Amino acid sequence: MRVTLLLFCLLTSIITHAQDTIVSSPDGNLKVRVSLQNGKPVFNVIYKEKTFLEDSPLGLITNEGDFSSQMTYVESIPGKTEKEYSQEKIKQSLITYSANTLQYKLKNADDKGISILFQVSDHDIAFRYELPNWGYTRACVVEKEATGFRFPESTTTFLSPMMDPMTGFARTAPSYESGYTADAPMPTNTSKEGYVFPGLFHVGDKGWVLVSETGVSSLYTASHLSNYSNGLFTVDYPSQAQNNGFGSRGAQIGLPGVTPWRTLTVGESLKPIVETTIPFDVVEPLYEPSQDFAYGKGTWSWIIWQDPSMNYEDQVKFIDLAADLNFEYILIDAWWDRNIGYERMEDLIAYAQSKEVDVFLWYNSNGSVNDAPLSPLNKMNTSIARKKEMQWIKKMGIKGLKVDFFGGDKQETMRLYESILSDANDYGLMVIFHGATLPRGWERMYPNFVGSEAVLASEMLIFFQETRDNEAFYASLHPFIRNSVASMEFGGVLLNKYLNKGNKENQERLTTDAFQLATSVLFQNPVQMFAITPNNLTDVPKFEIDFIKKVPTTWDETLFIDGYPGKYSVLARRHQEQWYIAGVNAEENSKKLQLNLPMLAGKTINLYNDNKDGETYLKEVKVPKNGILKVEVQSKGGFVLVE
Repeated sequence: MRVTLLLFCLLTSIITHAQDTIVSSPDGNLKVRVSLQNGKPVFNVIYKEKTFLEDSPLGLITNEGDFSSQMTYVESIPGKTEKEYSQEKIKQSLITYSANTLQYKLKNADDKGISILFQVSDHDIAFRYELPNWGYTRACVVEKEATGFRFPESTTTFLSPMMDPMTGFARTAPSYESGYTADAPMPTNTSKEGYVFPGLFHVGDKGWVLVSETGVSSLYTASHLSNYSNGLFTVDYPSQAQNNGFGSRGAQIGLPGVTPWRTLTVGESLKPIVETTIPFDVVEPLYEPSQDFAYGKGTWSWIIWQDPSMNYEDQVKFIDLAADLNFEYILIDAWWDRNIGYERMEDLIAYAQSKEVDVFLWYNSNGSVNDAPLSPLNKMNTSIARKKEMQWIKKMGIKGLKVDFFGGDKQETMRLYESILSDANDYGLMVIFHGATLPRGWERMYPNFVGSEAVLASEMLIFFQETRDNEAFYASLHPFIRNSVASMEFGGVLLNKYLNKGNKENQERLTTDAFQLATSVLFQNPVQMFAITPNNLTDVPKFEIDFIKKVPTTWDETLFIDGYPGKYSVLARRHQEQWYIAGVNAEENSKKLQLNLPMLAGKTINLYNDNKDGETYLKEVKVPKNGILKVEVQSKGGFVLVE
């Protein structure tokens, strides 16, 4: 009897310990504890012995069963994963990823199993759900996710609300074009539609956490954060009202199947947040590139000159402008099919090619889900129409597409994104998405994907005074949030003082020229369309034009230098052997910075900066041998240091 009791106690101890499992990062600083509490799976996050995430729920609810409660522990399988890869389209070209893994296996009340796979590197956590076959069951619908994030009470947030579905221009929302609040107390996050990924959380004096997702393909829906309720944010699926009410909120998956990865980047400072590559570390290319794609800069008339510029003569002017700037591309935007026509477009494309300028063409993605009337319409929404159009596109030697007006995160729309990308690759075409969702690992998953808007971008500076008022504020946020996890096709660098064709009266730009130059470095996208107009060749200083001609759009290394989201931001980016250090100041007063730049120690470099009157200048400066350089940045101004 005593032996039996002793054996029972020992087994109970092992089971309790096994249910409460810890997986740590390779350096031992970041720990994820996974456990069961009254049959409910939970996890928490510890960094350097400080709690960054309190016990938070895990689990799924499917049409084949509930996997969020009444769960029983099965086993934990530890492991490791390592890889090296190159990726020229993101913030770093050569990446080494090393993580410890944990496969945490459970079964529900119906004896159906599920696993949660965690991968923990030194600053990043990625986890996903893995669903096996259940007997003869080979398919299910994931209806809801229990995953949540319970931050310590003192945490403040940097979040952007999900737009109401079927609102905005021609009922095209949501398109990830809302603003942000900064350092907001968690209970103030009451948006009924929730908040887009990524979300940034300031965990008091402990540090920072960036929450996002990656690995979303046609096999799943995209998700977002709920509003703050019952002490936590949860992973929420798209509103039923998206896509005019058509399609399921949940995900239809075959078994065995997996969900996308939920990711957390954790650090005492903002450095890991800015420099993370976790969106790309845990995904793989879904197909081989059909050819080598060339990245670079482009002009586009629409951003400043708007719809009236969609004519043959104005497009010639912007082709000439691209040639004068040594840009690779021109983007010919909406209405080209109506105002120029397919026949004359052949002549226009031939003219561009004679000037060694290649072409991106705009298309409307819509055929059934919103009211956007802009054309070409009904060319990208079905496979038959798309392939027929792409045959013509390839014949004309066009290099890429900009596809607009998606307005939703349902699996239906994820399938459309993937179909456009896959077909475009077959025809040797790069793709930019506009009026679109956040890219979730797509730079690596889809070789011909070259960026998305998914931000309150340059067009809103044209349309709204509020956006112009907050331009510097938003620019100081993007390196820490939106552009931290994915490429961001902002369409900026506006050098007109007034954001209209006449460059006079109304729509006044409130930021300096040096600020605009800085955003060409701060905002990362492998193909970036610049808002330069022909008059800028003569009405801005020559050194600014020379800078624009030379600034790269691809980077081999990105480093956080200084900053605080919503106040100011300073990054360093390296292209081959050349460093660019750029910063912007969103505060009301000028800011004196002391920058630690060991890569420039002892070197004489170029400084683009503003004087107290907001006038941009260029001068040479010598960086001290200790690498510490003092720079003053004006309010709504910026600076760039170039090696």
